[in-house]
Amino acid sequence: MPIQREDPYPIFNFRVTADRFGDAGTVQGGFQEISGLSTEITMAEYRNGNAAENVVTKMPMLNKSGDVTCKRGVMGSDAFFKWIKAVRDGEQNVRATVTIELFDEARQGPVMTWTLSAATPIKYTAPNLSGKGTDVAMEELVLACEKLDVS
Repeated sequence: MPIQREDPYPIFNFRVTADRFGDAGTVQGGFQEISGLSTEITMAEYRNGNAAENVVTKMPMLNKSGDVTCKRGVMGSDAFFKWIKAVRDGEQNVRATVTIELFDEARQGPVMTWTLSAATPIKYTAPNLSGKGTDVAMEELVLACEKLDVS
């Protein structure tokens, strides 16, 4: 039986893994922010010609997932760039499964998991560079996926 909580889980304990980010089990860089986790089911409206009431029946049709944005501080890993290059060069088998796991405060295990199926990088944004201040250089990767599953 799942544990019932009175407070929501904090959003800062999460892990992102992908079968394209280097060797399994190795850390390729930490992400500061993940946004855009969404899924939408479009509905078709239909009215049967001999329906007793003049109302529309709504039937589920196509499912589409939103683009997911991953932000991180610039790291030494070049796995993003190899993946983007593979997509840009038209290589086969460039789609990846990306898993985002939210952990509880004690990091005992994931309490919620989002799985992006057939994810592909569609946009990379390099950090803004400035000679003033102490800000961290942040890069951004946007992923398109065919399906988002939540467990």
